[in-house]
Amino acid sequence: MSALSDQMVSIATLVYLLAMISHAVEYALGNAQARTVAAPARELVGAAVGGSASVTPTGDGVAAGERLSAVGGAAGQNGRTTSRAELAGRVAVGLTALGAVLHLIGLVTRGIAADRMPWGNMYEFVLTVSFIGVAAWLVVLVKVPSLRRLGLFLTLVMVLLVATAELVLYTPIVPLVPALNSYWFVVHVSTVVFASGLFLLGAVPAVAYLMRAGYEQGKRSFPYTLAKRLPAAASLERLTFVLHAFSFPIFTFAVIAGAIWAEAAWGRPWGWDPKETWSFISWVIYAGYLHARATPSVKRNVATWLAILGFATVLMNLFGVNIFFEGLHSYAGL
Repeated sequence: MSALSDQMVSIATLVYLLAMISHAVEYALGNAQARTVAAPARELVGAAVGGSASVTPTGDGVAAGERLSAVGGAAGQNGRTTSRAELAGRVAVGLTALGAVLHLIGLVTRGIAADRMPWGNMYEFVLTVSFIGVAAWLVVLVKVPSLRRLGLFLTLVMVLLVATAELVLYTPIVPLVPALNSYWFVVHVSTVVFASGLFLLGAVPAVAYLMRAGYEQGKRSFPYTLAKRLPAAASLERLTFVLHAFSFPIFTFAVIAGAIWAEAAWGRPWGWDPKETWSFISWVIYAGYLHARATPSVKRNVATWLAILGFATVLMNLFGVNIFFEGLHSYAGL
């Protein structure tokens, strides 16, 4: 089961890469628009013969016909380009779904091999968080198919995270440390994983919104040009808010559950352990984002930067704390 899990994760990474390439093809071709050129209306008048008017074609009439034929050819070419972009987008979504299935199989087989939930170390945690992110993205696509082009950036994040987990963070299966042998392991860690996966997904439209908003304001330098073919800034900002508003209460419960577990395991609910401290920092920043988003006087750009800062603290809590700090939560397994 352990070997099968490793194989499924490797194949899922390759499938996510193919999905990213397909999204890139759609992104490159998807803005083709049929151009129409209006031919000038001409009235061809001939000499009247026998009291009736005859129409004689002229060179101008032939030229107009040629122009119309050229316009029709260009429109047909643009139509074919658009259909190819649509096909590439559908293939990308299908590959993303296939990658998610393989990803899930890798997690399930890892859990079966370990005889526990697959959240016992940093490798397993990153795999689970990334799966929650891609699964939530597929749900969003079902609800709002017009956001599909955002999939290019989501699949890029998936490739980076899953490949990093496999190549850098991988650890063999080992039993849980004694402190984690509790039913709170499922309650606390599952909610942290779920909220972190949604925060991961929420960071993608947040960054995309800032680029798209700048592009809509006339900025044509890098990185704003990357957002040329993204959905409208307003829809990206709204998606960012919905995802964070949904995940923040879950994250709040996870922090509370962790404090209850700490009281039972270590005799105190809060000890300013590095992971506890950074969890608190993340909670404060995300609360600040939601408050700023609900305040009319705060610009959307400012609020969105808070959401991105919040995800940066989540990454710090996941990678920085586990790698560079020592504490009661040191379960990286590296």
